[in-house]
Amino acid sequence: MTQLFTNCRLVSPGVDLTGAAILIKDDKIQQVFTAGDTLPAADKITDLGGKMAVPGFIDVHCHGKSGMDFCDATNEAMTVLAKDKLAEGVTSYLPTTLTLPEDQLAAALQTAADYVASGAKGVKVPGVHLEGPFINPKCLGAQNPDYVVAPDMEMVKRLNAIFPVKKVSYAVEMEGGARFASDLISMGITPSCVHSAATYAQFLAAYDHGMRNLSHFCNQMTALHHRDIGLVGAGFANKDVSIEFICDKLHICPDMIRLTFAVKGCEGIQLITDAMRAAGLPDGRSSLGGLPVIVKNGEARLESNGALAGSTLQLNKALKNVYEVTALPLKDLIRCTSFNQAQALNLPLLGKIEHGYFADITILDADFNVKEVYVNGECRFSA
Repeated sequence: MTQLFTNCRLVSPGVDLTGAAILIKDDKIQQVFTAGDTLPAADKITDLGGKMAVPGFIDVHCHGKSGMDFCDATNEAMTVLAKDKLAEGVTSYLPTTLTLPEDQLAAALQTAADYVASGAKGVKVPGVHLEGPFINPKCLGAQNPDYVVAPDMEMVKRLNAIFPVKKVSYAVEMEGGARFASDLISMGITPSCVHSAATYAQFLAAYDHGMRNLSHFCNQMTALHHRDIGLVGAGFANKDVSIEFICDKLHICPDMIRLTFAVKGCEGIQLITDAMRAAGLPDGRSSLGGLPVIVKNGEARLESNGALAGSTLQLNKALKNVYEVTALPLKDLIRCTSFNQAQALNLPLLGKIEHGYFADITILDADFNVKEVYVNGECRFSA
């Protein structure tokens, strides 16, 4: 089957075309046309009315939404998450775990395996993101201290046998943490550092073993200091280190957003939500990893101590925030919503609208509201 999208503003890494058209054949992008080109015939033609067509978003760090958490370990939770992520323009995501016992993590991964095997028509789920349990107990944030353990490759292997693990976020200063990075890479898993009190030297030891990623940059990691630049300094000092950024203007203030984009450039940043189960819901009571949470004015905080407990951010809003805060061109910022994630996770043919790439396309209006979402050329969401 062939489809032709006409009359769109096509925004893809390095590209911003008004009056463009996109030809799709089956699940792949066949050709892009500029304004004035002669357009081919197609089985289906859709006039996008000048709206933006961008590569489908990839959220590599998301715990929950719509009252569900991946670690609920129910098929209902997995199905709801995979469907409702579409509404924010996401076409692929990594369900993200919490610091919990291995049996609970295994149960959650089994729901991801069941979802993929069912052929359900939500977002793509290429794998999961383990955030913990291999973290520093002094840098818990909203993670549960009862289940923290040292880096354990055998546990990762057991979990990976249930469903692919694509990323592991952990504290590099924990025993065996440097070597853990190269062990993960040998399995095709992206190592990332967070919930960590690492010095810059400890980061560099992991860097020498292939560490090139920092999870929710600035949050629960060693700050920039003039005597030890820590993990924030590591993200700034090493151009090839990719950072995840929660751009809700709460976890990261606008001045820090501007500074980080100025230092890293759009090629070094991955926008994430780090969303928890209250995302997409009104303010009220919620929970994260069994810990009570209060959501007020969209801010999710632990009831016990007021610590931030993930976010209620949605990815289209994150893109709108950075566009408004930085005033950078969309053709540059759009790298941060999918292409950089695909590169960091070795996911081929994702993150661009060009010949040969999967037809994972999100349609946005001028205010970044999601109007339609296509996965492999199939419309799976329409507002």
